[in-house]
Amino acid sequence: MLKELREEVYEANMELPRRNLVTYTWGNVSGIDRERGLFVIKPSGVEYDELTPDDLVVMDLEGNKVEGSMNPSSDTKTHMVLYNEFPEVGGIVHTHSPHAVAWAQAGKDIPAFGTTHADYFYGAIPCARHLSQEELDEDYELNTGKTIVETFRSRDIDPVAVPAVICHSHGPFTWGKDAAQAVYHAVVLEEVAKMGIFTRMVDANAAAAPQRYQDKHYMRKHGPNAYYGQSR
Repeated sequence: MLKELREEVYEANMELPRRNLVTYTWGNVSGIDRERGLFVIKPSGVEYDELTPDDLVVMDLEGNKVEGSMNPSSDTKTHMVLYNEFPEVGGIVHTHSPHAVAWAQAGKDIPAFGTTHADYFYGAIPCARHLSQEELDEDYELNTGKTIVETFRSRDIDPVAVPAVICHSHGPFTWGKDAAQAVYHAVVLEEVAKMGIFTRMVDANAAAAPQRYQDKHYMRKHGPNAYYGQSR
């Protein structure tokens, strides 16, 4: 089932160790077939050098396993919530990449300090709040997804324009039109998180780039009159 999607999600998962975004099994990628309402995700706790496309688990959007002999990622319900609430999303990545985690552990948004950030994220990357004890006890992973959605809706952030979040005391999730783009955003997130830490080391009071710079750089790549790159 979903052979092509399995291959895409497998390759996206294998890109995480290549890009030094995961240690051991600290990450996962999923991708969705919107027409069928099914997504494919890495199995829980399987080493990357042992992973095969056939190991990936097929889930529906109610959280039921449709195909696969292994348990899906422990973060599956978080992915499920994001797929249900953000219909533009076609792939999701979760890692514990260290610079993004540093901001998450501090509970701080990652400001758009410069144009590198603005090329990919239209504004600060938000930090979602801590879960309450009740939310942790009820369903940690499901409620993690709900707090991400809550963060974007309460702050009126477009998840397409800012395809990333960090969860307080936890780590980052990124997404994109497919699994490959979600990984791309995870790589960029880690780089801008690192740059942000360096910026604050140089100047602890450094402010975000002027809005006109953020507008120019985001819009020249993603706006209606975008001109970055080659015409197709």
